[in-house]
Amino acid sequence: METETYRVPGFKASAAIAGLKKGNVLDVGLIVSEIEASAAGVFTTNKVRAAPVILSERHLQKGKARAIIVNAGNANACTGARGLDDALTTAELVAEALGINSGDVLVASTGVIGQPLNMDRIEKAVPVLAGNLSSKGIPLTARAMMTTDSFPKMSRFDGQAGGRPYRIVGVAKGAGMIMPQMATMLCFLLTDIRIEPRDLRRALVSSTEVTFNRITVDGDTSTNDTALILANGLAGNRSLSEEDTDLFSKGLRQVMGDLAQMIVRDGEGATKLVRVEIKNAASSLDARNAARTVANSSLVKTAIYGQDPNWGRIMAALGRSGIDMIEERVDIWIDQVRIVGRGLGKGPEVEKQASDIMTGKEFTLTIDLHQGGHHDSILTCDLTHEYITINADYRT
Repeated sequence: METETYRVPGFKASAAIAGLKKGNVLDVGLIVSEIEASAAGVFTTNKVRAAPVILSERHLQKGKARAIIVNAGNANACTGARGLDDALTTAELVAEALGINSGDVLVASTGVIGQPLNMDRIEKAVPVLAGNLSSKGIPLTARAMMTTDSFPKMSRFDGQAGGRPYRIVGVAKGAGMIMPQMATMLCFLLTDIRIEPRDLRRALVSSTEVTFNRITVDGDTSTNDTALILANGLAGNRSLSEEDTDLFSKGLRQVMGDLAQMIVRDGEGATKLVRVEIKNAASSLDARNAARTVANSSLVKTAIYGQDPNWGRIMAALGRSGIDMIEERVDIWIDQVRIVGRGLGKGPEVEKQASDIMTGKEFTLTIDLHQGGHHDSILTCDLTHEYITINADYRT
């Protein structure tokens, strides 16, 4: 059963309708640890930073937290001093309802930028959230944090540390404004393992780098990107051995990787999930830049939507990516079909085979630069008419 699958010992959650979103739907959520938890977070690198990002980063300096409150429908970004006051007031309302310190409350928001948060509605919703907390409530919070998402995003990992079982559960939202460069749109990770805050942060940052920092939908980095993790220690394990730490990191990467893939799969209007693989680049930076440039190219993404193996667009993207490359060395594949060899197309018959593969919902675009020994990959999606429709109508 879904609610059982996503339970984590010592955590409760809830959701409510505050009226911040259209349509009388869940739009605020609350997650609470029964005891103080080790906590860590990573946040947007955008220089325009939403008020809840600033506040939560401040509250995380001590490496401990008890609660996360999230709202959809309003980003509380570009709202000046009032926005920061509203984020702080939100934390204080939660603290009062739970009988905890406001510095133990982390705040996250998502939605329209530039509009003040309706604090009357937040104030009315907080007691409802506090009163409805349940160990079965995590999936409800996952729904409440959605904006243009078409489904809630959740993942779980079960492991053992020192013979004691523990669980990691992650929830995320995101479908548009996706190229995090630090975290994800919004992601909350909960675990009952006992781990020190510095080790928790190290695991979160390293996992972020290979998951959320390797996805793109539209090349946009949000003002609100936030990934938070709470570890309450109720699993009762002793200090983590090297083996325990490795398993926890592997589990965290698995959960975050699942969520990252769900975000791209749910990209606004997306019909295809594509892994862009770069092989044999001259440096790790070149491998990353090549993958990111191709994955973000509007011309490549529209060709993917049209099931057109238009490799000229891929070559053009590589050429402007700033990497070391020699055109005559490049090979390109769609799954197992090589459409370019040594910089030259392999002909119409091969392209027809590639086009047939591109009718599927998932495939890999592999580019071998033959410049060195560095590899990287990015998950991306196609660019469709529906993406334009969703974003043209977003505020109206």
